Amino acid sequence: MVEPGSAALTERLVVIGGDASGMTAASLAKKMRPELEVVALEKGPWTSYSACGIPYVIGGDVSSVEDLVVRTPEQHRANGIDARAMHEATAIDLDRREVEARDIDGARTYRLGFDQLVIATGATPRRPPVPGFLDEKVHGVQTLDDGAHLLRHAEKIGADRVVVVGAGYIGLEIAEAFVKRGARVTVVEREPEVLAATMDPEMGARVRQAMERHGIEVRVGDAVDGFDGKALHTAGGEIPADLVVLGLGVVPNSTLANEAGIELGAHDAIGVDVRQRTSAEGVWAAGDCCEAFHLVSNRKVHIALGTVANKQGRVVGINVGGGYATFPGVVGTAVTKLCDTEIARTGLSEREATQVGFRFVAGRIESTTRAGYYPDAKPISVKILAQPGGGELLGAQIVGEEGAAKRIDVLATALTARFTVEDLLHLDLSYAPPFAPVWDPVLMAARKAWDAVQQERTFRS
Repeated sequence: MVEPGSAALTERLVVIGGDASGMTAASLAKKMRPELEVVALEKGPWTSYSACGIPYVIGGDVSSVEDLVVRTPEQHRANGIDARAMHEATAIDLDRREVEARDIDGARTYRLGFDQLVIATGATPRRPPVPGFLDEKVHGVQTLDDGAHLLRHAEKIGADRVVVVGAGYIGLEIAEAFVKRGARVTVVEREPEVLAATMDPEMGARVRQAMERHGIEVRVGDAVDGFDGKALHTAGGEIPADLVVLGLGVVPNSTLANEAGIELGAHDAIGVDVRQRTSAEGVWAAGDCCEAFHLVSNRKVHIALGTVANKQGRVVGINVGGGYATFPGVVGTAVTKLCDTEIARTGLSEREATQVGFRFVAGRIESTTRAGYYPDAKPISVKILAQPGGGELLGAQIVGEEGAAKRIDVLATALTARFTVEDLLHLDLSYAPPFAPVWDPVLMAARKAWDAVQQERTFRS
């Protein structure tokens, strides 16, 4: 059965995916064009939620999964959007301009015609192809449904022994959550250091030391061989586990688009232009399923972050709504924490800079978040990378305690504005002893990086 439009001449927008980017696009398009018929398909029970909050529900900082829901399907319907939870899009027919959908609760399949289509299918957790990783005790955490299932499982069995595979952002956050629940937590990472994909080794080492200080066993350089339902088997030996949680990052959920013949781009994410248009006429993509442009490397990348998803969804909504908007790109800014340790990065790491062909120098400092004599001044380490010729800023990383991480926003702003480290050094940042030393750690690191640029010039002359 094909569902007709509400009126013969009514234009219909179909949105596949009911979270950040999809519902941002749907809501804005409907606001700008009230006559537009908008149907949103979401295969889970929730819409418009904060998946980033899942670890904090598990750890008890947030009381329930429902607290993470910003707008329910009923609230969307009250605003004129036909939000259909538990309806999964299973195919896209570009020639017929139809989406095939499955009503999970109603156990029926139907086809839904569209004039314009937004693909916002998100991403899926990486799951290594090793024996036992399809076991019910092995959990990926990407959607709110994933988080709710993990929490129910942990509460049901007690989960005294938890192993996290992968020491990326989600791996660290899940490890902290289960430490707060009183579990014995082991993190297994095949790279030589934690956060290897985003941080330089000496900065990752500081994070690993913090993990160990809080009672987390960390095994780096240890590859996973399989899971037998009772223990995780690795090159370094077996680890007893009641639950295994994947912290290996995500891959774009672009299968539906690919099967429809829509072109893929970086890392098999859906290819888009600056207006978030795909290769198919009238089809848009936003969020974790699609690519973005990196303003520092000048390459297309896949970055799965809620900040990016919401901005891309806004751009789609404006364009579908009859306006004109573009998404210029990202600089790869991210923050997280591990108990009392704050972690932040923006731009390129040494590994990433090398991969795209940049030469670089580095400035790294150890300081405090407040004036050293002020009570509760906490340690902070800042590292800045710059190009050796003109000192153009390439990236930065921060590891420290309270008051450390959000300093990364200054560096992200400087990167976006294409500052040199000399420009950064001269910024008129605020100062008072309760907030910073007289030389803010960001400026101290910029000074170190600028000195390295000058030394490189002298050496080459």
